[in-house]
Amino acid sequence: MMTRRQILGAAGAASAWMAAGPGRAQTPPKQLSNLGGAPAGFPIRMRAGRGGAKPFDVVEHCHNLGLGVVETRLPGTDPEAIKTLRQKVEGYHMRLILDAGYPRDEAGVAAFDAAVKAASECGAISLHAAMTGRRYEDMNTVEAFRQNFERCQKSIALAEPVLRKHRMRLGIENHKGWRSAEQAAWLKRVSSEWVGVHLDFGNNVSLCEEPALTLRNLLPYTFACHIKDMAVEWYEEGFLLSEVPLGEGFLDIKGMVATLRKKDPNMALDLEMITRDPLKIPVFTEKYWVTFDDAYSPLPGRDFAKIVAIVNTNKPSRPLPRVTGMSPEAQLKLEDDCISKSIEYARQILT
Repeated sequence: MMTRRQILGAAGAASAWMAAGPGRAQTPPKQLSNLGGAPAGFPIRMRAGRGGAKPFDVVEHCHNLGLGVVETRLPGTDPEAIKTLRQKVEGYHMRLILDAGYPRDEAGVAAFDAAVKAASECGAISLHAAMTGRRYEDMNTVEAFRQNFERCQKSIALAEPVLRKHRMRLGIENHKGWRSAEQAAWLKRVSSEWVGVHLDFGNNVSLCEEPALTLRNLLPYTFACHIKDMAVEWYEEGFLLSEVPLGEGFLDIKGMVATLRKKDPNMALDLEMITRDPLKIPVFTEKYWVTFDDAYSPLPGRDFAKIVAIVNTNKPSRPLPRVTGMSPEAQLKLEDDCISKSIEYARQILT
C-alpha cells in the first residue's frame, strides 16, 4: 500500500513535470497503457488554454502524463485533421476514444454516418456519448423524464445501423440521467454489440445508487470507463458529492477495476478527476424526487437508505475540493495535484 509520503512525493514530481513547459529536460513517465484521460478531467487547464498562444492539447497532455489512452472530440471530417490526429496518437502508442455526437432525428443520420466514418479513419477504438444532464436539476416531472428518455432511445435506434455499418462501438455514459437498471434494460432491448456503456464510476451515486449496484447492472454492456473516486458529506438539503484523488474516497477502486479487467484485461480507464466545487444532491427536497415514479421510474427506499448509510459512515478524510475564491494559478495547481495523486495511485495499486 502506498504511503502518504509516496503519494505527495509523486504528486510533486508529476506536477513539476507538467509545470516545466515546452523544452523540459525530463522525459515523460513510463506509460500506463490502459489508463487514459478524459477532457472533463482537465477543466481548469482547458480554460487556461483558451485564447492563449497555444491552445490546450489533450492528446499531448495525456502523453506527457504517461497515459496510454486519450478521450477527445472528433476533429471533424477534414482528411488532413483526421490524418494529423491519427499520426499523433499512433506516434505516442496511445489508444483513442472520440466524442462524435449522435443523431437527434432522421435528418441527422447522414452527418452521424460521416462522423463515424471519420472516427474510424482516426483509429478510434470506440465512441463516447453523454446524452443527458443532471436529471434532478433539468427535469421537473416524470413526463419530462419519460419524453427525454424516449428521445435518447430513438437517437440510438437511428445510430445503431450506422455503427454496425462501420463496425464502431458507442459507449453511452451513465451521466446522471438514468438509474443503472433503466439503462441496462434499454441496452438489453437494443441488443447490439456496437452499443454499450462508457461506465462512470461515481455518477449514479447522485441517483441514490451504490457503486457496486451500478457496476453489477452495467458491467455486461461496458466498453470503457471514466475512473474516479468520490467523497460525500451532508449539507442542509441533502449531500455533497465530489471527485477526489483515487484512493481518497469511499469507492472500492481496486475491486471495481479488478471486476472490469475480468471482463476485459485491456479495458480503457479514462481518469476523470474533475476539480471543482462539490455537487449538491438535494435528496431532502421535493424537486429531487419529482422524476421518480413507482410505475415508470422507481427509486426504492432501500437504495436511499444505503446512500444515507454511505454518507453517514464515510466522513471525508480532508475538506472536499473547492475552487471558488481561488486564484487561477491556485486552481490549476490543485487540479494538477489531484490528477498527479490519482495517476500515482494507479501506478502503485492498479498495475
